[in-house]
Amino acid sequence: MKNLLKTSLLFICLTFFYGASVMAQNNLEEALQKAKIENKTIFLNFSGSDWCRSCILLKKTILNTDEFKKFAEKNLIILDVDFPRLKKNKLSKEQTAVNESLAANYNSKGQFPTVILMNSDAKIIGKTGYKNVSPEEYIDHIQSLIAQ
Repeated sequence: MKNLLKTSLLFICLTFFYGASVMAQNNLEEALQKAKIENKTIFLNFSGSDWCRSCILLKKTILNTDEFKKFAEKNLIILDVDFPRLKKNKLSKEQTAVNESLAANYNSKGQFPTVILMNSDAKIIGKTGYKNVSPEEYIDHIQSLIAQ
C-alpha cells in the first residue's frame, strides 16, 4: 500500500513537471531536480524585465517566439531571476531574497541580461546574454554552448 501511494505521488509530480516544462521556474533546487529527471539543461536568465532594454528585447525577440519555446520544451529548464524596478511589478520579499542569493552566486557583477547554462549537477557550462540575431541563430548559439 505504501509503495502504491509513493508511486502515485511520484507519477502526479512527474505529470505536473512534464506539463509545466516550458514554464519558467523560480527555484534553483526544483529546477536542478527537474533537469536531472528530464535530462535537460538549466537556462538561468537574469533579467530586469521592466527597465533593461536588452532584457526586454531578449524576451520579445527570442524567448517568447514559437521557435525558442519549442526548443526550450525539449531541451531546457528555464529559471527566471528577475529584478524589476517598477512598484507594480514588485516581487515578494521571499522571491527577492531568492533572486538576490542567485545573483550573488551566479551574476555578482549585476550584468543584465545574463544567461547562465548549467547541467543538472549545477555545473556552469556556458554564459551568454542578448544577441541581435534570429531565434534560430540564438538556438544554435545555445546548442553550441551546451555541446562544449
